[in-house]
Amino acid sequence: MKFQSPQTLDKIAQILECEYVGEPKFPVLGMNEIHVVQPGDIVFVDHPKYYDKALESMATIILINKKVTCPPGKALLISDDPFRDFNKLTNHFRPFEPARAVIAESAKIGVHTIIQPNVFIGNNVVIGDDCVIHPNVIIYDNTVIGNNVTIHAGTVLGADAFYYKNRPEKFDKLVSGGNVVIKDHVDIGALCTIDKGVSASTIIGEGTKLDNQVHVGHDSVIGKRCLIASQVGIAGCVLIKDFVTIWGQVGITSGITIGEKVVISAQSGVSKSLPANKSYFGTPADEFRKKYKELASIRLIPDIIEKLDKLQ
Repeated sequence: MKFQSPQTLDKIAQILECEYVGEPKFPVLGMNEIHVVQPGDIVFVDHPKYYDKALESMATIILINKKVTCPPGKALLISDDPFRDFNKLTNHFRPFEPARAVIAESAKIGVHTIIQPNVFIGNNVVIGDDCVIHPNVIIYDNTVIGNNVTIHAGTVLGADAFYYKNRPEKFDKLVSGGNVVIKDHVDIGALCTIDKGVSASTIIGEGTKLDNQVHVGHDSVIGKRCLIASQVGIAGCVLIKDFVTIWGQVGITSGITIGEKVVISAQSGVSKSLPANKSYFGTPADEFRKKYKELASIRLIPDIIEKLDKLQ
């Protein structure tokens, strides 16, 4: 998430009421999670296990709960609770804005786009030309939709990320300040749910087609011309490259990459990154040939047991 105007280190420290290490006028351009940070961004870290990863990332401002040696060219914000303070910044720079109309006055809708009855369109939404938005679609704030997009009834774009910190007294929610971006020529089926990014964008690439009841988690990026069948569940921060086919009821865990032109058969469970140009199935998903050998071996077990019993 980039700020509307550049900030400075001392200004951010004032908002958070915390100490800082670095030049007071050190530039601060935005805030992001570790996997999408860019120079000028704030990233937060609250566990020693991840200190080095955050300090060595592309982020140039690290919101951290311990005073450590500051890397050259970077700055630190010292907080007793970086998770809380990251939320504080999200709420400060992208506060929740209640809806005042079914279609917000700030929404921009292109020519020849059809909006069917009972569609909700939030603040600062952009919809391109020649789209069809069917009844009861909900489009949350800041969503961006390209040209020639079809979205079927009951779909929700831009709900909050499913991201919580487990504290002793409760689950503490990480506030979502990102959005959803739908590229040109995308079709989205009925009752799909696509969550906004925590600080960046959840993206559906050009020409991709989603069947009914598909879920896409926060900050996931789906490439061009992918086919995703019904009841697929994609967790947060998944990268799916171009021309991927995913058949029904596949589950994909967070933070992995699905290579270009991969095919995943129905009801597979994907728990690790999958290299490009191959077909996979099963739980955990693996290459067809390897999985068939495993199944063939499993089918031999009863015969092996029977033979062993006879030898005893």
